Amino acid sequence: MMLDGRLPPGHRLPATRLLARDLGVSRNTVGGAFEQLRAEGYLEARERGGTFVAARLPDGLLRAAPPASGPPRRRPRRPTDSPADAMTHRLSARGRLVATTARAPLRARDDRLRPFRAGVPALDLFPRRIWARLLARRWRRDAVPLAYGHAEGEAALRTAVAEYVRAARGAHCTEEQVLIVSGSQQALDLVARAALDPGDAAWMEEPGYWGVRAALTAAGARLVPVPVDNDGLDVSAGRRLGPGARVACVAPSHQMPLGVTMSAARRLELLGWARQAGAWVVEDDYDSEYRYASRPLACLQGLDDAGCVVYVGTFSKTIFPALRLGYLIAPPAMIDALQAARAAADRHSPALEQGVLADFIGEGHYVRHLRRMRAVYEERRDALRDAVARRLDGRLTLGSMDAGMHTVGWLPPGSDDRRASESLLTADVDAVPLSRYWTGPPSGSGLVLGYAAYSPEAIRAAVDRMARVLER
Repeated sequence: MMLDGRLPPGHRLPATRLLARDLGVSRNTVGGAFEQLRAEGYLEARERGGTFVAARLPDGLLRAAPPASGPPRRRPRRPTDSPADAMTHRLSARGRLVATTARAPLRARDDRLRPFRAGVPALDLFPRRIWARLLARRWRRDAVPLAYGHAEGEAALRTAVAEYVRAARGAHCTEEQVLIVSGSQQALDLVARAALDPGDAAWMEEPGYWGVRAALTAAGARLVPVPVDNDGLDVSAGRRLGPGARVACVAPSHQMPLGVTMSAARRLELLGWARQAGAWVVEDDYDSEYRYASRPLACLQGLDDAGCVVYVGTFSKTIFPALRLGYLIAPPAMIDALQAARAAADRHSPALEQGVLADFIGEGHYVRHLRRMRAVYEERRDALRDAVARRLDGRLTLGSMDAGMHTVGWLPPGSDDRRASESLLTADVDAVPLSRYWTGPPSGSGLVLGYAAYSPEAIRAAVDRMARVLER
């Protein structure tokens, strides 16, 4: 009412006792409201005179007069623009690019977990009781640091991560090279900012993970999409398309989204290029623990003898995404810069969760959970393969399923995968269109199908719904 002018400046308000009686509320409620308005500058209290509307309302002070030189130059606002659109002109050129690039592919607009959303582990099978017991034990022992922590992460977790990747992934590192981060996305962002100047060229897989594209774009890089074939990233094509690139981002163990594995020859070729070009290789090892045709492959970082590979790992796919913990293993020449960038971004990850995770790994619970999930995911993979063969033969062809938590379902040539994805949402099926992972024009049409989070029964029911939609 004050802002609308219905209570003009200098207007006297009723006494709190009378207003409380008229409104049928407590006098403390009215007094609290008056006190808040006085603190914010809307009301003035005069001794023995009562309470009045302030002569100058604070909201009026927020409306700055235009500068003498006239309003800033900007594109004319269109009638269809929203208020947010009208403010976009104030962003930097890179800010506008990030705003249109750094977002997840099309999916359902609520948080309900539907088949076949990718990148989600079996949340219902996580050992919550063990985690709760480890959490309670840390509180009981007063082992929770409540002050600021270290940007590089808690020492116990860094040691546990180093021991794990040396044993399970064939990495060569010490705990001093480990940096704890808030998931793999922050790792990608930190490396991009530490390794790239605006305008530098950076290779990324085509098609490739949207989060890599977002991190490189935010760093101001010039994206060089490098095609992926059955042997992984085509290094010879990368040399031709971006010979002066400073960074190459790859997922050699299980490419996102196609699921292929980079061959040994390509790995050695990529490392040879990086040594020759003085470039960094960022290895995104997001779900390599889950391999069904053979033992998990050794990581690219373990083959690196020139100190040019930055290894990125995450616990979002092996524990649960809400934990928001991941790690990177950096060469000695880069670790100090990354620690400083981490401190500038958000100081450090929560110390309590780091401590519990260190206990979870150190006491063997993590490896046991991985072993159990590997068997569960293989069963769910088989359920998807069998259901597609039974209900979608000829309409959907599954890609590589030797590893990971997702596969690609290829649609017939000429299909519109975005239209198919939108139609499937109406049937409670969440399948991201493959075309969303391309930087340039897509060379195929398909759907990314995650299966790890869904029971065989849920998978079979979802495939039945998919069949009905795709038949239309």
